[in-house]
Amino acid sequence: MKKLIGLVVVLMLACPLGSLVGVAALVTTVANSCGSLVVGTIPDSLTAQTLDGRSVVLDQRQLTHAGTIITAGGQTADVGRAGVIVALVAALTESTLRLLANTSAYPESASYPHDGVGSDHDSLGLFQMRPSAGWGTVAGLMDPAYQALAFFGGVSGPNAGSPRGLLDIAGWQMLEPGVAAQAVEVSAYPDRYANFEPVAEAILVALTRSSNVVESSRVVFPLPTDSYSNTDSFGWRIDPYTGDRRFHAGSDLAAPLGTPILAVADGVVSFAGQRGTYGGLITIEHTVGGERVTSYYAHMYEQGMHVAAGDSVIAGQHIGDVGSAGKSTGPHLHLEIHPGGSSQPAVNAVGWLAAHGAAGLTAATSGCPAGTVS
Repeated sequence: MKKLIGLVVVLMLACPLGSLVGVAALVTTVANSCGSLVVGTIPDSLTAQTLDGRSVVLDQRQLTHAGTIITAGGQTADVGRAGVIVALVAALTESTLRLLANTSAYPESASYPHDGVGSDHDSLGLFQMRPSAGWGTVAGLMDPAYQALAFFGGVSGPNAGSPRGLLDIAGWQMLEPGVAAQAVEVSAYPDRYANFEPVAEAILVALTRSSNVVESSRVVFPLPTDSYSNTDSFGWRIDPYTGDRRFHAGSDLAAPLGTPILAVADGVVSFAGQRGTYGGLITIEHTVGGERVTSYYAHMYEQGMHVAAGDSVIAGQHIGDVGSAGKSTGPHLHLEIHPGGSSQPAVNAVGWLAAHGAAGLTAATSGCPAGTVS
């Protein structure tokens, strides 16, 4: 039971509610507007780290539910990868991607396929939605596909904007994923969601990427020679916005607005869009020296992004333009390098590029004092 076949939303709604076994036996073949939200092989398990460093191990059943959420997002206009990340963050936080019955509030919920029993008020399912709040019937909320559609909401959602789904929240694309998840869930514990953002990223990459990303032929510096100043800002520093001491996972490279941003290696774009404090963000999956690597390029304006999720790129390709969107004090490229993939910690990007002999690195030691831009 490793693949999902034809997991379109219409088909899921036509199947018996809550039919997890039937869903898990299928393979997703549906294309979508991004061309990248197609679920492939469901692995037996996946291990990822939360923001606070805790290891989370998800089994095939949990990942199958994630596949349902991803497919629903791919078939709902205006959700995209950013919206799917928000939904995965919410389901991870609320139920650890388990379909929970609630026998104390609704004894009949145990008659539907489920992964365990919860007891939070009258909450049910992956997103812990409450029938009493208007999210749906017990039968509907014990169906993972229905819950995903309800979470996304919008004009095609089952609740007509009440309660509000993600698409019913104006400007959700500009919120951090955890903040957007809270806007839908309206939890008494709003700070929980951000912790699962790296896990959601890892799930989406693992379930939607091609099985193999071709070994990169070379590594290049992401800005043209002599066009930038390196602020050497990776590591602990004083946050220029809050004044607090915080860890900065990226290397900031100050450059004029519109300076071309280049892919550091051959790879496949896994995300391209607005992402909270990152502003315009592009992430690319690579294989370098036999190792999976994810690169992040942040703070672009929307019109300065020239690739889409699912695109194949080559080292040195012009993927975007330097901007100052999101949490930024001036035009620059915020570059992150994650050896092992997006679920793993970032390393000093300039150091990693130097260690891999990146072409065009000669000007990396020039620049301005650390912390000039954020």
